[in-house]
Amino acid sequence: MSRFLRRGSADDAHDPATDADARPPSRRPRRQQPKAEPPAPPKLPGDSPRRSRTRAAGRDEAKPKRTMARRAADDSATSAGRDEAKPKRMPGRRAAEDPEAPVDQAALLKALDRQAAILGEQQQAIAKLAESQARLAEALLAGNTGGAAAKAQVEVLPRLAIFVDVPNILYAAEASGVRLDWGKVADFLARGRTLVRAIAYAPISDDPQARTENERFVVPFIEHGYRIATKPLKRFTGGSVKANFDVELAIDVLTMADRIDVIVLVSGDGDFRRLVEIVGSRGVRVEVMAFGQSTSSDLRQVADRYVDIAAHIPALTA
Repeated sequence: MSRFLRRGSADDAHDPATDADARPPSRRPRRQQPKAEPPAPPKLPGDSPRRSRTRAAGRDEAKPKRTMARRAADDSATSAGRDEAKPKRMPGRRAAEDPEAPVDQAALLKALDRQAAILGEQQQAIAKLAESQARLAEALLAGNTGGAAAKAQVEVLPRLAIFVDVPNILYAAEASGVRLDWGKVADFLARGRTLVRAIAYAPISDDPQARTENERFVVPFIEHGYRIATKPLKRFTGGSVKANFDVELAIDVLTMADRIDVIVLVSGDGDFRRLVEIVGSRGVRVEVMAFGQSTSSDLRQVADRYVDIAAHIPALTA
């Protein structure tokens, strides 16, 4: 029985299954399994590296190659675009962004001189305007206080027009032995008035070669501010010569009557009586100036004022 037990114990001792069950568990770490890589994309049939290189070469050949002329044209277009993008510089001025640009000093000095001259003229005009305003203010102030001289300065003077019947008045002056100074005549009539127009109606020779400025009825009025209206003389069968300005003179008087305050008719011809009446009826003052012995009484009656030249010889002769 003891043998049996020993045998049994021996068998138990050499049983590999029993030893494995009795063996303690192993403490060795487990190996980590490698991660699975993603599957490669499937290759299409006939898609080989050699064929891919052939396709790339075909695409390169399809692109147009730039020639040397094309490259030069592209470069010139690019440079032209850059030039147009740059701001243009005014001639005669130095651009701020281009400090090395040349400056035309002569043109610059000339422009500065011109600006200085303009500035000086403006300053003179401003000074004159200020002076005239100061005088006007003084005149208005003196007028409000009752100064007679100041009131005369700001008073608007009547507008005057003089019409001279040259043959009529010169024949009368020659008969009286008087030589009138027509500059003094105009100044005498324009006292206290504003002379707007002075017209002398003078006949001239019918000879086309005669010089107008040397004519007998024109010379006395040259350089005295008169506008000279001329008309050739008419010769009649009896040998008489005449130049009548009645129509021309009357038309000018009626035309200017609406813009004139005073009209002086230097003539003694009674044919102008009706003209004086019509102009006077429009509210225009009409004065007649002539020699007393050669003036029509009808003309004196319709005139607002009559001036006898014989009474003012010293003031009207040279």
